[in-house]
Amino acid sequence: MFDLKTINSVVSQLEEERGIPKEKTLEAIAMAFATAYKKEYGKKGQIIRASFDQNTGGVEFWQVKIVVDRSQVIMEGDLEMDHAELKDAAVEDIKIRFNPEQHMLIEDAKKIKRDAGLGDELIFPLENKADFGRIAAQTAKQVIIQKIREAEKVSVMGEYGEKEGEIVAGTVERVERGIVWIDMGRAVGIIPYEEQIPSERWKTGDRIRAYLYAVEETPKGIVLKLSRAHPKFLAKLFETEAPEIAQGTVEIKAIAREAGSRSKVAVVSHDPHIDPIGSMVGQRGVRVSTVTSELSGEKIDIVEWNEDPALFIEEALSPAEVVSLELAEEEHRAIVTVTEDEQSLAIGKGGQNVRLAAKLTGWKIDIKSTGGDVMDEEEAEKEVVEEKAE
Repeated sequence: MFDLKTINSVVSQLEEERGIPKEKTLEAIAMAFATAYKKEYGKKGQIIRASFDQNTGGVEFWQVKIVVDRSQVIMEGDLEMDHAELKDAAVEDIKIRFNPEQHMLIEDAKKIKRDAGLGDELIFPLENKADFGRIAAQTAKQVIIQKIREAEKVSVMGEYGEKEGEIVAGTVERVERGIVWIDMGRAVGIIPYEEQIPSERWKTGDRIRAYLYAVEETPKGIVLKLSRAHPKFLAKLFETEAPEIAQGTVEIKAIAREAGSRSKVAVVSHDPHIDPIGSMVGQRGVRVSTVTSELSGEKIDIVEWNEDPALFIEEALSPAEVVSLELAEEEHRAIVTVTEDEQSLAIGKGGQNVRLAAKLTGWKIDIKSTGGDVMDEEEAEKEVVEEKAE
């Protein structure tokens, strides 16, 4: 009746290459047969199901009837609700019209099955048919394609749903309107413009790694939202390079990042015998250098986290040396004094150093020199912009 060899080959191929369970494909085939049977031979309202035997190629069909009582349905001859009653009725009180092709009253059902209850399904075998018309066969084909797509979507969602929050790799498919499209094998990944490192330029065929921050289902399939600018991409790269991070001995407490330019990372060790900064840097700086290379030369400052905000702010302003520090708790602001020679270092080019320190610590920071000048990161940045304009 059917080319079993071809069917079994397709079933196995879908399971191996697309991760679609064999049971899902066979279920789709059976549903397609049921749809085709109903289209060709069924009656209005009939519920038809089918089972397909993968070993023999045989197909069995049966009709399903749901057990109801008279309070749930409108029988032929009953008075139907008028418009006002229907509007006022609770949803659960709205009755459905009794259809003998899909319903069976409970008193009749008990004659067939003594322990039948409301909502049960009774099945009745149907005559097997092998001669499906062209339209019915086309409908069956569409059902199979649709069900396989649905099963594949579930499989891909499951696979990449587990990888959300991790680094994934793919191949650049194209760059279009500022968006980098990535071939991930079973799904498509995109890196929006704002999630890219500004200095990077990608071309078709390039191998690329990125942080998977969202898995979205769209009408065109599963889309993976990726980022190379996300702070967690930096954290995951260090987790790959430093076993102490992966094991939880050293913890990254905070990250402030300006992708492709500079980042500050605050770390703490949960083992007094392990140096958290040394763990991140690695012997001869090999670990931090590997991460910097992946991020196109992004400079990375690693500082030690401290629960004392004054000490943490002092660390965050590294490499500048702090002379004194005063905290205004109400305004959540820190006034930091440095020597005149250190002021430009503390502020950084375009206010970057103090700006990143503020993001890292969560405190507003004003830099004051021993000569009396006070400047925060916003003023420093504005000053650089004005200089460039001139």
